Amino acid sequence: MLNGKCKSPSATVFNVVHGSFVDGWGIRTTVFLKGCPLRCLWCCNPESQRRVPELRLISEHCSGCGKCLSVCPRSALSLAEDRVQVDRIKCDGCGKCTEVCWPGALELWGKERTAEDVFAECVRDAEFYRQSGGGVTLSGGEPTQWPEFCLEMLRLCHEAGIPVAIDCCGQVTAPEGLEVLRQADLILFDVKGLDPEQHRRNTGVDNSVIQDNLNLLEAWGKDVIVRYPVIPNHNWQEAKAIADRLAALKCVKRVDLIPYHQFGSGKYEQLGRSYLLEEQPIPEEEQQNLLQLFQERGLNAQLGG
Repeated sequence: MLNGKCKSPSATVFNVVHGSFVDGWGIRTTVFLKGCPLRCLWCCNPESQRRVPELRLISEHCSGCGKCLSVCPRSALSLAEDRVQVDRIKCDGCGKCTEVCWPGALELWGKERTAEDVFAECVRDAEFYRQSGGGVTLSGGEPTQWPEFCLEMLRLCHEAGIPVAIDCCGQVTAPEGLEVLRQADLILFDVKGLDPEQHRRNTGVDNSVIQDNLNLLEAWGKDVIVRYPVIPNHNWQEAKAIADRLAALKCVKRVDLIPYHQFGSGKYEQLGRSYLLEEQPIPEEEQQNLLQLFQERGLNAQLGG
């Protein structure tokens, strides 16, 4: 309780993007929450995987001043060749170092924010939603890992007449997480493959829960945009089977085909991790063939999204 009022539910938010055109219908404000049950080999947002705030180090911005070392309560920082180094085992993401890093070499990915606070930021874009048929998208990571936050955002947005989309990886088992999907106006749903064992190798889990939830969305009659990341040597060979599966579902209103890219690979280094996937981009001609494959089955498909 805060001043006789229940405190608004909170979540760890790592980004808010205003004016997005790729996270649902119309112009949208997309709120990115940290925490994901999958570990996709090609993940372009590694900062979304863990629920807690994480320290980002952009080494080329470091001046070597050393001011950050003295404020770190866990002695997680050191200097080597006039550049700061982060001991990821010691660092707990408190962010004190970022307060004294004037060149911006140290930044914190993730901040605890309440639904009330985030809604107040989103509602400023309400006129854009009304004019374009857009709304708010809760993304991640996996937003349903923060069900209380999402349900409160849904309530606040719906009371203001703002549609809400949930960008979901499909790996949702908790009743509260499923309730988030049930209340949403639009679901962005990832389909990363149909073969269970290949799916496990690609993401760390098999796809049984994901397929069950796609069937549940069909039963509920939800509007769904499917996102299929097309990864050579990992799930590209399943394209025809995926197209056939989606063509049989009435809930699928659009399919976004996302060809493999390495745009997020630099983030791994900034988090002290290694990006392990080294596939080649899909040639433009093959992308068009892939698009035609889905469109031939009557699907509203597009490249990107």
